Amino acid sequence: MNPGPQEAPRATKPPVLVIGSSNTDLIIKTARIPKPGETILGGKFSRAAGGKGANQAVAAARAGGAVTFIARIGCDANGEEALAGFAADGIQVSQVIRDATHPSGVALIFVSKSGENSIAVASGANDRLSPADVRQAKDAFRRASIVLLQLETPLETVETCVELATAAGVRVVLNPAPARTLPARLLKRVYLLTPNESEAELLTGVPVASEAAAAQAADKLLARGVQNVIITLGARGAFVAGAGFRELLPGFKAKAVDATGAGDVFNGALAVALAEGRPLLEAARFASAAAAISVTRLGAQPSAPTRREIEALLASVTRRRGTKLRS
Repeated sequence: MNPGPQEAPRATKPPVLVIGSSNTDLIIKTARIPKPGETILGGKFSRAAGGKGANQAVAAARAGGAVTFIARIGCDANGEEALAGFAADGIQVSQVIRDATHPSGVALIFVSKSGENSIAVASGANDRLSPADVRQAKDAFRRASIVLLQLETPLETVETCVELATAAGVRVVLNPAPARTLPARLLKRVYLLTPNESEAELLTGVPVASEAAAAQAADKLLARGVQNVIITLGARGAFVAGAGFRELLPGFKAKAVDATGAGDVFNGALAVALAEGRPLLEAARFASAAAAISVTRLGAQPSAPTRREIEALLASVTRRRGTKLRS
């Protein structure tokens, strides 16, 4: 089900530029994730659009952003389906490049009964997205309010995107996933870094097992020049840190069906809220609500909620608590 086209249009939508990967997800839902060398029978198979870049672009579009997506996909059936999906969500795809020699990316995903997942990716055309590709789209950087990036495309391309955004005076949100070591020259140009627990540990060496550990990891990242950090903690919420503040935002209660893409939904919704000019803590809460909805559904892009759904969850929680959201 694609809820995007059913969302009522808003008067103005903040411009969000997303650069990243596009994959087709092949999903098997099983009682548990197989161990090495083990075969588990009785799984349920499904197929869905995915890729961190595409997931975040779709999540941002459904959350209310005017989204432009830069990516490289194959000239194959998976690529055609991806483009059709982007069009259905109103995403601008004039900068999506078709690659005649490399296939579109594919991800194989196991999802356990508890909602945990294990993923392997064949990157295909995603690995071919080059600095030259993104430089050709430099006007899109000038029009954006937020640039959103991940690490499923070459690091040199990510660095070029950060350079273009900096030159255009546009804030960069970098989701450092999949986890890898990042150079200081890149981190110093990032407005907001959004690692999960394992990514934060890889970047800092700090196991994020508690709020105190999350604060320690965030402090290390801030010391490297990142302006702000949000460490996503799954059901525990998100730890938000910046100049002069540290705060743990509790997660929203949700019955998890599939956590695939929850981080991408968080980042896409977060980018929209920031592009609208919301303060960081308020933007993080908006993003947390979106992610909480997503884990109750199967698949990455299919799970991304509409803005109406996000606002309804936030309003219901506010009514129950009888308090206003902190801004």
